[in-house]
Amino acid sequence: MNRRPGRILVVAPNWLGDAIMAQPLLTLLKGKTGALIDVVAVPAVAPVFRRMLEVSRVIEADFRHGALDMKARWKLGRSLRLDQAGQPQYAQSYVLPNSWKSALVPFFADVAVRVGYAGEARVGLIDVRHPNPKKNTAREPMALFYARLADLPGKPLPKLAEPFLMTDPLRVIAAKVNLGLHPAQNLVALCPGAEYGPAKRWPAEYFAEVAGKLKARGFTPIVLGAQGDVPAGLTIEQLSAGAAINLAGKTSLDDAINLIAGSRAVITNDSGLMHVAAALGKPQLALFGSSSPEHTPPLSGLARVITLKVECSPCFARECPLGHFKCMREMKPARVLDEFDGLGDLITSATP
Repeated sequence: MNRRPGRILVVAPNWLGDAIMAQPLLTLLKGKTGALIDVVAVPAVAPVFRRMLEVSRVIEADFRHGALDMKARWKLGRSLRLDQAGQPQYAQSYVLPNSWKSALVPFFADVAVRVGYAGEARVGLIDVRHPNPKKNTAREPMALFYARLADLPGKPLPKLAEPFLMTDPLRVIAAKVNLGLHPAQNLVALCPGAEYGPAKRWPAEYFAEVAGKLKARGFTPIVLGAQGDVPAGLTIEQLSAGAAINLAGKTSLDDAINLIAGSRAVITNDSGLMHVAAALGKPQLALFGSSSPEHTPPLSGLARVITLKVECSPCFARECPLGHFKCMREMKPARVLDEFDGLGDLITSATP
C-alpha cells in the first residue's frame, strides 16, 4: 500500500518561543514538498500554529506536563493513521522535541518515515536520526537547530525565513475593547515574564520605572503575561503608580497576541512573547541576561537586543548561580529608555 506524499505530520515543541522558532522548518518543508502540514501541539502553543500560513491543521493534544500518557498517545496516533478514504494519511513525520514520549504519536500512527534528533533511546521510533550537538559546543540558533530536520543530516540549508504570524485587524480591535482599552491608544507592551526561570527576568521595579517614563511621553504601557507573571504585573502596576495597565494573567494567548499586534512597540525579556512580537513584526527591545541572543534571538529586523555580556553570561541557569544577578541588575532603566528612543520612526510608523 503506497503512502500518500501529500501530507506531513509535525510534533511541535511544548514551549511558546520554540514553537515560533520552529516555523522556518515548516516554511522549508512547505517549499520543498508542497505537502499539507498538520501539527500536533499542546494547548499552550496551539494558537500560534493556527496563525501560521504553512499549517493546514492543528491537532491539540492535551497531554499532562511531564506525564507519559501512553494510552492517550496511542489513541491519538491510531486516530491519525488513516484518512477518510481508508488510506495511510502521512508519509512523513517530524518530531521536534527530543523526548522518547514525543515520538510515540507518529509511531502509533504508522507513519512510514519519522525524522528527529537522536535522544532518549529513540531507535525504532525515529528513522532519520540527526545527531544532537555535543554539550560542550556552542549553542547554535534554535531556529537553525529545528530547520536542519528539513533535509538529511549534514546537508546545507538556504537562508531561513523569518517567522510570521497572521493577524486580523478586527480581532485586534475587539481584544483591546474587551479589555477596556481604546483602539487608538499608543500601547507599549511590557512582558516581564520568562517561564524558564528568574535569571531571565529583568527586575519588575525597572519595568515600573520605564512604564512611568513612557506614560509621561504619551504612551500607554500594558503588562502582558501568564498566571506566573501576576506578581510581577502587580508590582509594576503599583510601583508605576498606575501608569502601567496590568493585564498579566487576564488574557488568553490569543488575546496577548492581538494586543501585541496592536501595540506600537514591545519591551520584553527573552521569552515566548518576545518571539511572538518578532513574528508579528513589531519594533521591540529584547533584554537578555542569563540566556544567549545567539541561541534564541528574536527573528526580526525590527528587534533590538540589549545584553551587557558580563563575564559570567550566558550561564543558561534558572537562577543566578553567583547571587549577584549583574546581567540584569546592571541593565538600568535609563539604558533601556535610551534604546527605546533609538527606535524612533520604527515606533511612530508601527501599525497600532
